[in-house]
Amino acid sequence: MNGKVVGSFVVIATLIFGAVLYYVQEYYYYDTVAAEEVTLTLVNVATGETEEIVANDVEAIDGSSSPIRFRACFQAGMSDAAMSETYQEYPGATPLNAPGWFDCFNAQDIGAALEAGEAMAFLSEKEIHDGVDRVIAVFPDGRAYAWNQLNEKYNDEGSEPIQ
Repeated sequence: MNGKVVGSFVVIATLIFGAVLYYVQEYYYYDTVAAEEVTLTLVNVATGETEEIVANDVEAIDGSSSPIRFRACFQAGMSDAAMSETYQEYPGATPLNAPGWFDCFNAQDIGAALEAGEAMAFLSEKEIHDGVDRVIAVFPDGRAYAWNQLNEKYNDEGSEPIQ
């Protein structure tokens, strides 16, 4: 009988811990950001300066626990062709997964479109945090997505070997 009690306790404790862990990863560290609080910029090729862009229907989330938790979905006010002539492209853009409840942002679909050339990635802001760049991907139909990703400072390819 004692084995059943101990076994039941272990199973219940594990289920509770799993539920708490899931909640923390999916919800606790993310906050929705009001559209008027999000400023989206791109780096101008000619000047090297950031310029605010027109962004409609902005939905965004961010988290204070990590500089790479930012994600946003919006409609760009400029075509991707015009953007490619004006703003700096971002090679190696890799969108990061968003929590499941933020359903406008699908990292796999965005990444596949970038690889296939169906979308273009631009530098929004270099070093928005230490070692982190903000990237914006734009589709021909005006859909656009923003996220923060590690840059060459913390990237395996860009890091120097430890001696």
